[in-house]
Amino acid sequence: MNIIFVGKRGGRTRTLTVTRAAVTLASLLAFVIVPSLLVLGGYWVSQKAVPPSQDELLMSAWQQEMLAQREEITDVQRRARENMDALALRLGELQAKVIRLDALGERLTEVADLDKGEFDFSSKPAVGGPELASAPEAIPLTDFVQSLESLSLQLDDRAEQLGLLETMLMSRNLQDAVFPAGRPIKRGWISSYYGMRTDPFSGRREHHKGMDFAGKAGSEVIVVGAGVVTWAGSRYGYGNLVEVNHGNGYVTRYGHNETILVGMGDAVKKGQTLAKMGSTGRSTGPHVHFEVHYKGQPVDPKKYILASR
Repeated sequence: MNIIFVGKRGGRTRTLTVTRAAVTLASLLAFVIVPSLLVLGGYWVSQKAVPPSQDELLMSAWQQEMLAQREEITDVQRRARENMDALALRLGELQAKVIRLDALGERLTEVADLDKGEFDFSSKPAVGGPELASAPEAIPLTDFVQSLESLSLQLDDRAEQLGLLETMLMSRNLQDAVFPAGRPIKRGWISSYYGMRTDPFSGRREHHKGMDFAGKAGSEVIVVGAGVVTWAGSRYGYGNLVEVNHGNGYVTRYGHNETILVGMGDAVKKGQTLAKMGSTGRSTGPHVHFEVHYKGQPVDPKKYILASR
């Protein structure tokens, strides 16, 4: 199809050739697509202009409420985790204190020589009672935390008291260990007491500064208290002598030994063997000459020998 355009006043003419397809496309645009777009645009504008329905408003309110509740639940969970972490930490501290108290109790049981069956710190205390008819009430969190703090203070107080008791017991045991008490031999008999006696060599009355314990040659001579050896060798009149300083002004001497088993400066424990019994020095036979000195002066050993009984 041709379309002829004629200019004004007999001017030039122009011819436009239009195909069948172009005519069809123009018809579709004019009669189908453009009207459809106009209808859809009008519907969209009308929907925007209409206010939301009651159901839509209700759904929006529910969604906002759900979001608020989720945030609140998240906050509660966070605070609960923080509280649980704090309680777990406090519980761990209390458990550590209980372990220390158990260890201290075990040491005190040994130091005080108590019956372990009566004071058994490795097991729970024996307690009990009838079951209540009504269910027990749950402890509020604040009361529970206060109870933990109170228990912690009690444990600290008990630990301090037990520590002082341990120190006192250790001091008492140390004093018992160093205090001269008992016989300087395991087997034998008393052959001469402290005080005035007839000297076996001169026949004159003289003061005997110690006690003599006779026994079998080579038998054990033991120390009667813990201390430090201040002499281990020969001394005039004593033969082979061992001298032990126990502190607090006490010194003991063990004379006429056959063999000395310790050296000067050695720390010895109560009941430890110092030497073998002999008859060295000014002696008439196998025995140990035992002396106790207090603050530089010889005293009667008898009360120290009887102190261990």
